[in-house]
Amino acid sequence: MKIEKNYFGRSGDGKAVDIYTLTNNQGMTARITNFGGILVSLLVPDKQGRIADVVLGFDRLEDYLADDKFFGATVGRYANRIANAHFLLDGIEYRLAKNDGNNNLHGGPGGYHKVLWNAEPFSGPEGVELRLSYLSRDMEEGFPGNLSCRVIYKLSQSNEFIIEYEAETDKATPVNLTHHSYFNLAGAGEGPILDHVLTINADHYTPVGFHHIVTGEISAVADTTLDFREPKRIGEQLHLIPGGYDHNFVLNEDAGSLAPAARVVEPKSGRIMEVRTSKPGMQFYSGNFLNDSVVGKSGKLYGQHTGFCLETQYFPDSPNQTGFPSSILRPGEKYSQKTAYSFGIE
Repeated sequence: MKIEKNYFGRSGDGKAVDIYTLTNNQGMTARITNFGGILVSLLVPDKQGRIADVVLGFDRLEDYLADDKFFGATVGRYANRIANAHFLLDGIEYRLAKNDGNNNLHGGPGGYHKVLWNAEPFSGPEGVELRLSYLSRDMEEGFPGNLSCRVIYKLSQSNEFIIEYEAETDKATPVNLTHHSYFNLAGAGEGPILDHVLTINADHYTPVGFHHIVTGEISAVADTTLDFREPKRIGEQLHLIPGGYDHNFVLNEDAGSLAPAARVVEPKSGRIMEVRTSKPGMQFYSGNFLNDSVVGKSGKLYGQHTGFCLETQYFPDSPNQTGFPSSILRPGEKYSQKTAYSFGIE
C-alpha cells in the first residue's frame, strides 16, 4: 500500500495543482487531483488479470479546467438540479446561477468541481487515504452559510474505493455532495456502455417533467423502463427513454446505513462494480450529452453513452420539494455521507 504526490499543473489563477496516486496490493490504483477533488483514473483488473482505467477523464489539467461535464469531480454545494435556480429557506429567497437552462446544476459553474481543495495524504493499516478539505464561503454561488467540507477518498486492500463526506455550517443551507465519475468497466474510451448489465435496488423513482425537473411525485418503477430491480442491459430499453436515462432512484434501504444501491457487470471483461451508500437516492445517468467532440485520455473520443454515472445523493430539487427527505443542514448539525464502490470479477 502506498500513496504518492506529484505536480499536475496550475489552476486558472496560477496556483499549483497536485495529483495523488493511491495503490493497494491487489493491482488497483486511484489517481486523484486536489483540483475539484477529481478522480482522474481508476485502474482495475479484469478476469484475465489485465488492468484498465474504468473512469473517463483527461490526461492534462488544462482539459479539466475547461470541462463542463463534471468528469470525476466532487460536486456541490448541491448536486443535481434546483428548479428555476432558486429556493426559499426560513422565509428568505436565494437565487442561484442558471447553468442548465433555467435551472441550477451541480452547485453552479463555480461549484466544488472548480475549486482547489486542501489535501492531506494518509496511510493506515486498512488502506491509503486522501483527505480533502474546503471552506465554502457564505453566499458562494448564491448559497447561504460558511460551509466547512471534508471529503475522504479511501482505497482498501479488498478493492473498495470509498468516499466519505462531512460538512458543518454556521447558517442554514442545503447541502448535497456527490461523486461524478463516468464509468466504463470495459475501459475508458472502449465504446458504449450499452451491454453493461445494471441492477438498482429501488422500487421507486422520482418522475421528471420539462428539462428533467422532478415533479415532486414518487412513483413505482414496476412496468416502466426504469425497472432495474432485476439485472438488465443498459441499452435494452434506452431507445424508449427520450434523451436517455437521467433519473433519481429512491433506494429501498433506510438512509443512514451503508446499504446496497446498485450492481454493474461488464460481460466481456468480467468486471463487477457494486455501489453501497448511506444516502436515500441515486441518480443514474447514461452519458447522454457526451459526443465525439470530447477528446479524452490517449486521444480517445468519448461519444454518447460511452460512460455512465451512479451519483448517490439526496433527491433532486429537494429544497423546493416538501415531500422529499430534507437536505437542509443547520448550525450544530453535521452532514455526513458514505459511498463505497467495490470492484471484483465474475
